[in-house]
Amino acid sequence: MQVVSKVNELREIRRTWQSAREVIAFVPTMGNLHQGHLKLVDEAKKSATKVVVSIFVNPLQFGPDEDLDAYPRTLEQDKQSLAALGVDVLFMPNAEDIYSRGLEQQTFVEVPGLSYMICGASRPGHFRGVATIVCKLFNMVQPNQAYFGEKDFQQLQVIKAMVTDLSMNLSIHGVATMREADGLAMSSRNHYLTPEQRKLAPSLYAIITKMTHEIESGRRDFTNMLTEAKAALIDNGLKPDYVEIRASNSLLQPGHEDTELVILAAAFLGKTRLIDNIQVKI
Repeated sequence: MQVVSKVNELREIRRTWQSAREVIAFVPTMGNLHQGHLKLVDEAKKSATKVVVSIFVNPLQFGPDEDLDAYPRTLEQDKQSLAALGVDVLFMPNAEDIYSRGLEQQTFVEVPGLSYMICGASRPGHFRGVATIVCKLFNMVQPNQAYFGEKDFQQLQVIKAMVTDLSMNLSIHGVATMREADGLAMSSRNHYLTPEQRKLAPSLYAIITKMTHEIESGRRDFTNMLTEAKAALIDNGLKPDYVEIRASNSLLQPGHEDTELVILAAAFLGKTRLIDNIQVKI
């Protein structure tokens, strides 16, 4: 596995691959890799001849009161995991190179509509930061394919819209959420949970799973369901951020014609923010 930090190094490798007609897959991450990240790499290797993984903790997507400085970093462990999977290139750029004119002067990419609702309403500017860094990384790596986890369902929709809107020549693949044995969605931020909080955390998935079964059984009073779900979160020791039932293709309120829905939820346990979702067909 080659480890590079400079864009010109990466592009030289990319030119060699391009002349050899390699199929290049890309998995962008912020490090502190868990089995969910490694599953993305596994999926990428199935359909590509070369795989690039990036590790970059992106300051542009963190709000002023969020955990940029505390975000877990496990670089040596991450390198070992990626090398064991046969990743071809690990790209680890420096913030000074990515944002050479500083964050305040950075040209940005923003997907209207999708970026402002649900998670975007709770974290203003977050998806602008995500779209900007992913766009920059796509320009640097120039992959044929890119892989993202479905746990961040709204993020996946934002990136798909950006790729379509900007006529980017690559395909975006979502990969199903990896879960712990008790249902908790794998996340780098799970490390923040105390042992007691960790026992409570799976209730988020349990509550939206119950909603899924109710919808599949024909229940349609969504407003009442959302109220009940928020109350259940509180009863289980979590502080709800949002619970929503949306059309999966647009993330808008579902209409009678929508048959593919997604339940999206976020809640706090102490300072740790958990997110999850389940897609539902009706």
